[in-house]
Amino acid sequence: MGNGVLKYGIIGVGMMGREHLVNLYHLRTEGVAVVAFADPHVPSQQLALQLAHSFSWPLKVFSGHQELLDSGLCDVLVVSTPNMTHHRILMDIINHSKPHHVLVEKPLCTTISHCKEVVDAARKRPDILVQVGLEYRYMPPVAKLIEIVQGGNLGRIRMVSIREHRFPFLVKVNNWNRFNINSGGTLVEKCCHFFDLMRLFVGANPVRVMASGAIDVNHKDEIYDGKVPDIIDNAYVIVEFDNGSRGMLDLCMFAEGSKNEQEISVVGDIGKGEAFVPESVVRFGTREGGRNGVQTLKAEDHRIKYDGLHHGSSYLEHLNFFSAIRAKGEKAPSVDLQDGLVSVAIGVAAQLSIEYGRFVTIEEVMNELRI
Repeated sequence: MGNGVLKYGIIGVGMMGREHLVNLYHLRTEGVAVVAFADPHVPSQQLALQLAHSFSWPLKVFSGHQELLDSGLCDVLVVSTPNMTHHRILMDIINHSKPHHVLVEKPLCTTISHCKEVVDAARKRPDILVQVGLEYRYMPPVAKLIEIVQGGNLGRIRMVSIREHRFPFLVKVNNWNRFNINSGGTLVEKCCHFFDLMRLFVGANPVRVMASGAIDVNHKDEIYDGKVPDIIDNAYVIVEFDNGSRGMLDLCMFAEGSKNEQEISVVGDIGKGEAFVPESVVRFGTREGGRNGVQTLKAEDHRIKYDGLHHGSSYLEHLNFFSAIRAKGEKAPSVDLQDGLVSVAIGVAAQLSIEYGRFVTIEEVMNELRI
């Protein structure tokens, strides 16, 4: 690999795979080149080739990830395939004779058992770095709020509230994201981002989860192969942490009439901070300073060369992972496999809580106890 150009391959070039391709193009001056991709879906292949052609990047095309692995062309792989395929692909990458660093899209996998298999396999490959694509950490207003919290400005964090009011799930290849069996469920597929942020803000691990949710508006008139989608479109989730802090998620996926898609509130024993996306505004103040002492900041990160679908966070995610790779073992990925596992565990617990109508402990989920 040396200090030359890092050669990337993208496994899965649907919407997110092509988004990664564009972000990596904007890192070309850092010594990045995408040289290959793998995807069995011919229309996705064609769209990715058109994009690569506009960048003057000649890409080798494979129909399957194993062919790409065996080609030996790549140093780094981005896995942006449907959720239910992550486990098999990651195991094949980790167990391959040639080491490939990996950025895998969230969620890590759709089940706890599959996540744990990947974690265990990766431990045996110290020559491979794996980062999980929980890129909401890098959104400028979220990153600024994290900085405020970790700087002690709010004191000891007691409560985190995250509201995501947004549009319904987008259409994906073969409509794979319409069913829990493929996606892991909405609270795994979408909300692992927010559970990761909660854990980051409170600086603790989850203990138990209570949730209420349903499919009330979206997708009810859709039928695929005779089946109606079963993914929920709204929920409330309460997460209790081992330091006594609490988090709450308010999710609605039929709320297009919202100024902000995400609104985050973090409250400590001496102050409160808020972040708003995509408005990119951060507010924070102290109990002592009161309402008149609240400060309002416009959050920006001038390193971002491409905003893309996630307000520049995917670009910063790649920049961070690239830096970790270049550090040659001296720097760990900022979002590791344990982070990916725990974010999935909270989502799984929330899905089960809705199904069974009770608190579900993380111990139950992590140990895969019969509920």
